[in-house]
Amino acid sequence: MKTVTISPGYELSLPPELCRKLGISPGDELVIAATATGITLVPARDPRKLRGFLSGMNIDFEREPDRL
Repeated sequence: MKTVTISPGYELSLPPELCRKLGISPGDELVIAATATGITLVPARDPRKLRGFLSGMNIDFEREPDRL
């Protein structure tokens, strides 16, 4: 796990190896969200490029009953 430092201008630099692993390039946008335990950064993706990203997902599980 890497540690990063917030600059005086509140900027954050991501380690290059992390960006390569996640497919993040200079100029890409990230969505930032506050959580109960910290922050989450998620690459902003064009919804059209997400088509089929769940193909091959294991759907063999037992669902919980509806609560109604």
